[in-house]
Amino acid sequence: MDMESLGDKILAGDRRALARAITLVESARADHRAQAAQLLDHLRRIGRQAVRIGLSGTPGVGKSTFIEAFGMMLIDQGLRVAVLAVDPSSARSGGSILGDKTRMERLSRERNAFIRPSPSQTHLGGVARRTREAVSLCEAAGFDVVLIETVGVGQSETVVAEMSDLFVLLLAPAGGDELQGVKRGIMEMADLILVNKADGDLKPAAMRTCSDYTGALRLLRKRPQDPDGFPRAMMVSAHEGSGLAEAWTQMQALVDWRRENGHWDRRRAEQALYWFDQEVRQALLARLETPRARAAMAALSDRVAAGEIAPAGAAAEMLEKHLGG
Repeated sequence: MDMESLGDKILAGDRRALARAITLVESARADHRAQAAQLLDHLRRIGRQAVRIGLSGTPGVGKSTFIEAFGMMLIDQGLRVAVLAVDPSSARSGGSILGDKTRMERLSRERNAFIRPSPSQTHLGGVARRTREAVSLCEAAGFDVVLIETVGVGQSETVVAEMSDLFVLLLAPAGGDELQGVKRGIMEMADLILVNKADGDLKPAAMRTCSDYTGALRLLRKRPQDPDGFPRAMMVSAHEGSGLAEAWTQMQALVDWRRENGHWDRRRAEQALYWFDQEVRQALLARLETPRARAAMAALSDRVAAGEIAPAGAAAEMLEKHLGG
C-alpha cells in the first residue's frame, strides 16, 4: 500500500480512501502501525485544522438524535461534518454492534457528512486508542467540524478532552436531584452544557435543569481559557431543532476568542505532548505481550508465588534483564 498515494486521495476528499486509512490506524499489526505513522506524518505537513467537538452524555440523553440534527444544521450552512462514534466492545467476544449509522439515517446519506463508528476495543472508558488519529485523518480530508461521541459518562471524558477543542456535555431534563448525578470533574471539563429534550411537557423541567447548572457553573473556579460567560448552560431540542443554531454560535464565539488569545495553539501543543506520553506508555506495555516477555513473567511469577523472590525484586529483574531497562 503506497502511503503517499493514499494520503493524496485523502487530501482530495476521497471518502473511500479516508475509510481505508481509518481502518489502517485502528489496526494493531506492527506493519500497519508503521504505515499509519508514515501516512499521518505525510498529512501532518499540510496543516489542515477542523473544529474538534467532544460530546458526552448519559445513555438515553439523545446523543445520536442531537448529532444528526446538529450535523444537518451545519451541512445546511455549507460545512462538512465528520462523526466519530465510539461503540463499547464486548469484554467477552470483543465485538461491537456499531449501530450509529442506522441511528443517524438522514445524516449518513449526506454527501458532506462522514460517520465512522469504531469499537472501543476495551480501551479506557470506551474511547478507542486510535480515535485521535482518525480525527487527524478527517481534518486532512477537509472536514470543517469533527464530532467525537463518547460512551456514557465516566473516565473517557478525560481522554476525549485531550483530543477536542470544545467539550460539550449533553443532559436530559430530570425530576429532582439530577445535579448530583454528574461528577464535578466532568463539569469542570465542559465548555458548554446543553440540556436536550427542551420541548413539549419536558420544557419546564428543562428550564429548571438549565437554571440549576447555570448556578452550579458560577461556583466553579475560573479557567484561563474561558472568556466571560463561559462555560455556560443552554437549552436545546434536537427533536424540534430549537437552540441548535444558538449553541453553534456560542461554540464559534468561544473558538474565535481562544484563537485570538493564543489558547487554541497552546492547547493543541499540550495535547500533542499528552499523546506522545501515552504512545510511549502504550509501547512499553506492548513489550510485555511478546512471547519472550510472557515466558519471563511466568517464570518470575512462579518464583514470587513460591516465596523465592520478593515482588519488587522480581519486577526489577524483569525490567533489567528482559525489557532492557
